[in-house]
Amino acid sequence: MSKEQQNKDVVGRWFKEYWGNPWNPGVVDDLAAPDIVVHYPLHGPWKGPEVVKRKMTEFREAFPDLNFWGVGDLIAEGDFVVGRWDGGGTHTGPAFDDIALGSLPANSGKSMRFTGTTVFRLQDGKIVEEIGEEGALTALQGLGIVPKKAA
Repeated sequence: MSKEQQNKDVVGRWFKEYWGNPWNPGVVDDLAAPDIVVHYPLHGPWKGPEVVKRKMTEFREAFPDLNFWGVGDLIAEGDFVVGRWDGGGTHTGPAFDDIALGSLPANSGKSMRFTGTTVFRLQDGKIVEEIGEEGALTALQGLGIVPKKAA
């Protein structure tokens, strides 16, 4: 099996078990490098496996139905894998303040659905970086933090 295919298999598992629903916190121990950085503009960087687990736990407590999944084929070249995704969830849990432009009170009942693209960098079969660009405006509009433009 090629290095690119091995890396795509790692990222495919990460999409399914870290971002999917149900999520598996143990996947961080299995697939994350000790110095992993997960960064999306909406949330800012999460650094290190323990922070990556804690932030996802908080995210899923606030959005119990949170689910993201890969869309289309993964693209791999050397140590890099690129994937597109879709997903979202409904805020029915505790207050959530991990959003750059505002926070949500407990159980707002607001839903977000958005898409994005992520570049993963792997080293020795572990994810070192997950750097993505998400449809932040769409998510923030769904959550009522940014108003939708009138038609």
